[in-house]
Amino acid sequence: MTISSVEKSAAVSVSVSVSADIAIIGGSGLYQMQDLTNKRSVSISTPYGTPSDDIVLGELNGVTVAFLTRHGQGHKFTPSEVPYRANIYALKTLGVRYVISVSAVGSLREALKPLDMVIPDQMIDMTKHRNSSFFGEGAVAHVAMLILYVLKSRMF
Repeated sequence: MTISSVEKSAAVSVSVSVSADIAIIGGSGLYQMQDLTNKRSVSISTPYGTPSDDIVLGELNGVTVAFLTRHGQGHKFTPSEVPYRANIYALKTLGVRYVISVSAVGSLREALKPLDMVIPDQMIDMTKHRNSSFFGEGAVAHVAMLILYVLKSRMF
């Protein structure tokens, strides 16, 4: 893993050990976090290919955070093209234990208006046309989909 300045002004990349407990994955429209300080960009290669973009590490209120754009800068990946496994693997190599994923979606409930924020406590995986698991090719596992979210987030 190499690290360089976010502005890419430094021509030299230096190998260093970096980590973050929390990651934020930005969805459509969220391509950077203005409030991050001490920003640095990390390029990570994974067995699943290259993540959708470099991971930006920075501090938010004294906490080291990893930020990754789901669709890449300029929204270059469609939902079916996003390298989800590479993204999650790269975040895990940084020590990330919690992921906050931001998405822009519509609703069938009139009470939910544009710009409203909703924190789900369940989901249905409607994945199509891409690998949706780290398992397969001889690695077999059954993962419960019942409790996907940290209990602390269910208390809101």
